[in-house]
Amino acid sequence: MLRRCVNVITLGAAGVMLAGCLFHHAEQIAPSPTVPLRARWNGTLESPQSLAGAVQIHGKSWMGPVTATDSSRTAVSITITNATAGGVHPWAVRQGQCGTDQGPFGAALSYPLLKIDGDGTASARLTLTEPTPSTGQYYVYVLASPSNTGTIIACGNLAEPLHQ
Repeated sequence: MLRRCVNVITLGAAGVMLAGCLFHHAEQIAPSPTVPLRARWNGTLESPQSLAGAVQIHGKSWMGPVTATDSSRTAVSITITNATAGGVHPWAVRQGQCGTDQGPFGAALSYPLLKIDGDGTASARLTLTEPTPSTGQYYVYVLASPSNTGTIIACGNLAEPLHQ
């Protein structure tokens, strides 16, 4: 009986430790604690329907103030997956929505090229000198290549932050 109780206690302690590890891992949501989630413009990128079967890129992007107290500049982040390894793609935040471009947000040369790793992923982060917008419409696009800037291979509208 004592051995059975010890086994139950051991299993219970292991369960509590496992739950603690899982809970702790779940707290690591924000890739940058200096840019509060509530202040970010967030978007999901997908390939246009016209490229179905040829390209199926997925991704996420956000923009927001550089820190919780500094919205005089804008931090921008992008991550894409399922792209062709070795590819190089220009990208940028634009004003408007996917399909209704209303001009650039920040200088085009500010955005580093996305260089696709062997596993089909790429990410980039930068800081623009433009203040973080509080209203408007913005989107992120990824272009086919530096020599083919007329083809958008992924696009995503950015949703306004919940709280400014």
